[in-house]
Amino acid sequence: MPELPDVTVYVERLAQRSVGQVLRRVQLLNPFVLRTAVPPIASAQGRRVLGVERLGKRVVLCLDGELFLVLHLMIAGRLRWLAPAAKSPGKIALVRLDFDDGSLLFTEAGSQRRASLHLVQGRAALAALDAGGLDVLRCDGADFGERLRSENHTLKRALTDPRLFSGIGNAYSDEILHRARLSPLALTRALGDEDVRRLHEATRAVLDEWTARLRDEADRAGGWPDKVTAFHPQMAVHGRFGQPCPDCGSPVQRIVYASNECNYCARCQTGGRLLADRSLSRLLKASWPKHLDELG
Repeated sequence: MPELPDVTVYVERLAQRSVGQVLRRVQLLNPFVLRTAVPPIASAQGRRVLGVERLGKRVVLCLDGELFLVLHLMIAGRLRWLAPAAKSPGKIALVRLDFDDGSLLFTEAGSQRRASLHLVQGRAALAALDAGGLDVLRCDGADFGERLRSENHTLKRALTDPRLFSGIGNAYSDEILHRARLSPLALTRALGDEDVRRLHEATRAVLDEWTARLRDEADRAGGWPDKVTAFHPQMAVHGRFGQPCPDCGSPVQRIVYASNECNYCARCQTGGRLLADRSLSRLLKASWPKHLDELG
């Protein structure tokens, strides 16, 4: 799922191409994607783009007349910029927004159909789509700590809860917790002040660094982020199960749950202790290793 760094770069590059332009046509190439009926989607046509914003993990096109087109990419949604008159791809195309200088294409791979498009009128209606998460790049340590401890959850769950923090998902939460040297299963209200301070600094650093990295990658790709993914070879732990931790060399571990997994370094984050995997640890029971050194 595109997260804060990915969405930020989308917003910046889309603003460069669309602000000041008139949205000539909205083509619904797969009608399921539109989740609102009022105002009608046709009312967005002929409107000038005044700005592009990020709302959590959503991309928002701000049109004149206080209309807002809100694109939620979910897991497999992506944005492409097409040259004028370029053809849209087949089954993955959801929406095409045509401007004089090009078109924004909203796509989604797979068949689960989670991506969505909303058209809302007024700032109050836009705010109603906001889950309320804190913007970690704009808050101080005190506000971060207060929000973190407002509910007693594991750190992994807290960081990825859009009601608590804005724009952080599975990938960057793994990277943040590795940077902060904290277990993904540590409880928020059990953290000391120093742990919270370190987590706040790690959160800001990881998101800032990856946003800058993705900007550079978009520049090298011609100005548009064409290869948005949750898996990067430069990441420390996310998606790197079994590979060496870049800091200590120990094999990266994982916890599998539902359709997701959490990656961590036992040596750096849990004092060598292996966290119970909901499937494997139940299967192996007494044979499940409790410490990294037991892996041999």
